[in-house]
Amino acid sequence: MARAPLLQLSDISLGFGGAPLFSGLSLVIHPGDRVALVGRNGSGKSTLMKVMAGLVEADSGAVTRAPGVIVGYMEQEPRMEGFETLGAFAAATLPEAEFYRVSMAAEGLKFDPDTPVATASGGERRRAALARLLAEAPELMLLDEPTNHLDIEAIAWLEQELKSTRAGFVVISHDRAFLRALTRATLWIDRGAVRRQEIGFEGFEAWRDKVWEEEDQQRHKLDRRIKAEARWAVEGISARRKRNQGRVRALRDMRAQRAGQTRRQGTAEMALESGPKSGRKVIEAENISKTFGDDVILRDFSIRILRGDRIAFVGPNGVGKTTLLKMLMGEMAPDSGHVTHGTNLVPAVLDQARAQLDPDMTLWDSLTGDKDMRVSGKADQIMVRGQPRHVIGYLKDFLFDERQARAPVRALSGGEKARLLLARLMARESNLLVLDEPTNDLDVETLDLLQELLDDYDGTVLLVSHDRDFLDRVATATVAMEGDGRATVYAGGWSDYRAQRAQAAGDGAGRDGQRKPGQDNARPAPKPAQGKPATQESGGASASALTFTEEHRRRALPAEIERLEAEIAKLEEFLSAPDLYTREPAKFNKATQALSARQKALAAAEEEWLALEEKAEAAT
Repeated sequence: MARAPLLQLSDISLGFGGAPLFSGLSLVIHPGDRVALVGRNGSGKSTLMKVMAGLVEADSGAVTRAPGVIVGYMEQEPRMEGFETLGAFAAATLPEAEFYRVSMAAEGLKFDPDTPVATASGGERRRAALARLLAEAPELMLLDEPTNHLDIEAIAWLEQELKSTRAGFVVISHDRAFLRALTRATLWIDRGAVRRQEIGFEGFEAWRDKVWEEEDQQRHKLDRRIKAEARWAVEGISARRKRNQGRVRALRDMRAQRAGQTRRQGTAEMALESGPKSGRKVIEAENISKTFGDDVILRDFSIRILRGDRIAFVGPNGVGKTTLLKMLMGEMAPDSGHVTHGTNLVPAVLDQARAQLDPDMTLWDSLTGDKDMRVSGKADQIMVRGQPRHVIGYLKDFLFDERQARAPVRALSGGEKARLLLARLMARESNLLVLDEPTNDLDVETLDLLQELLDDYDGTVLLVSHDRDFLDRVATATVAMEGDGRATVYAGGWSDYRAQRAQAAGDGAGRDGQRKPGQDNARPAPKPAQGKPATQESGGASASALTFTEEHRRRALPAEIERLEAEIAKLEEFLSAPDLYTREPAKFNKATQALSARQKALAAAEEEWLALEEKAEAAT
């Protein structure tokens, strides 16, 4: 006998005073359901979840819960007023005999229950809210972005907890690997309508693309019918006016149907543009170490990062990933060892804390208030990769509408804030991107676009992320920080790192719930060696020591490279005059040839220096 639904929404409409976010929406959640709730940023996923939780009242329609069913909700920004510690908040609804549940969840999610609420970070608050929900063990759990601010180990722990629960759950997440591992059904919000398919997230994208393809075919057929009927109306209606009024009404109805169709939201028109080319060597760290008191963050770590590398940094929260990034970027000095930067670096940084956004500022002011983006004398324009753009037009590229331009940043969803940060980042030219958790809150389509942009980006990328699927898609090398100062460089992304680590340690791959070697993007690679460069160029290294001439050349090359770069800069400045070609074509041609020659000489000098450096290093 079929069990009664845990939750049922019937003919729900909601508009917040404007265009309806939902209209005539109905859905059912059954016992034991494991549902992914997906949709574009701003489509109303979080709002729908709040309607399910009873925190937002619909304009019309009914929300029905089965008698006695408890629905638990984990929101993105939990309110903890009146609680002294995270543990007190997490255990507030439990009888004293069950407080141990909070301790178990806190251990798996890796936060200290004794942390004062007043000093807790946003990530710690979210983990406490998740611990509270898991400890309460309701019949239906509503999880809004539960993996944000969790490291990969904590995500794996949460996966196991949700796999073993008998409760039903609905989850919003950007983490593809998390959704694939857990869900058996998908609720898809698309332009105010909710579709349900009894497949997990694994099959969502194929289903979505099929729906859109069928929709495009139907629209094309309707357009053809309208065009044919309109031609008939112009050419033949006068002779058959009375008896063909039905066709005229049908044409009017088809036009109304076409006008009423809601266009799909396109993808953001994001673009990354490299600035001036950096030198071949971007960053080199040699035997760097760092400690804070008794905590060893890093011990004798070396890496060479070359132009075009995509280096991912992974490890538990608090292990020191951000500290290592700061040392590599020159923002923090190592206790020992040294870091050298290549030439002509133009970095751009996306920080995890989203500190670059002032919640009280409008979207307009967030862009025009950036000194690097201002256009002198133009209050409504910003500089985007060297070209002036109107603020509204640029915001529309990132799927914001004109009404949002004057709204405060605090009114944005998590995904919209992430898009606004990307808008600021991508307005700048750069050749070195530092991305700290860039995937948080982004929808699937925007994640795909970001991955494509990074694939095509001519510069270098340093990436911190806990999104395993994104790491597999983007990273060419992975720096795994595993505590006690240990950091090892592995070729490839997350799956490659797990396969190589398992092979080296013999501890069995995939025991933490991750994908096993050979799945998806996993690629075979040699065993890693501590301290080896992330990128090794073939043909340059030799076991023999440098000759006297080679050693002399190795020491002389940096000065030669610096001289060539200075000459290139002067020639580029000379050629930048807009009327040079028409005024002095002979000088223009001569300078162009000289610039090309020096660029080739610079590339050759850099390659020669790298080869000699590798040969010298191999001999030590």
